[in-house]
Amino acid sequence: MTDSSIPNSQSPITDYQSPITTPSYRIGLTGNIATGKSTVGRMLAELGAEVIDADQLTHIVLAPDGAAYSVVVAAFGVDILAPDGTIDRGKLGGIVFSDAEALTQLERLVHPPVVAEVRRRIAASTAPIVVVEAIKLLESGVADDYDAIWVTTCPETAQVKRLMKSRRLTRAEALRRIHAQPPQAEKLARADVVIDTSGSLDETRAQVIAAWEAIKMSTD
Repeated sequence: MTDSSIPNSQSPITDYQSPITTPSYRIGLTGNIATGKSTVGRMLAELGAEVIDADQLTHIVLAPDGAAYSVVVAAFGVDILAPDGTIDRGKLGGIVFSDAEALTQLERLVHPPVVAEVRRRIAASTAPIVVVEAIKLLESGVADDYDAIWVTTCPETAQVKRLMKSRRLTRAEALRRIHAQPPQAEKLARADVVIDTSGSLDETRAQVIAAWEAIKMSTD
């Protein structure tokens, strides 16, 4: 489902726009809910990367003409549908974030078509760096598709605050969504690059730029 991250940067990165003239370098950008993936993804886009958002692709495959629509409705029932026939993600989220088996079932249905579309877009890209932003990137078993795994992290207190603000959840609802996911430590243990988003946007940006420059040095 969707991630909720720190606010949009108001100061676009402008000093590090030089392209990396090598074949596409693939970054898998992941991290638990509300740890700042989308913010880091935007910063990488400002630097010149092509960012593929797996959550947006999830919207596509769950649309009425999408690859996962019919199987998800069959699995979870017509009660998850909005009056216009689309899947109400709020209703679906209410089910899967309170039932670990239901979440696993949803992921089994949605991940394969999303992974297929991600791979198609990577193959079609001409960008020097391609970033795939996906909350379940490691759990989907596709880590080997990437040259580096970047993981965003922040304290749980920050996750709760961000979810309550961005999605208007209660504290209990925010904690339920956070605890429905594996501990952050599991992703951090597999990270090539860790971006700590608990500080200011400038502090996050400095980490992103440093990691970007390291890629440029390693691929020159």
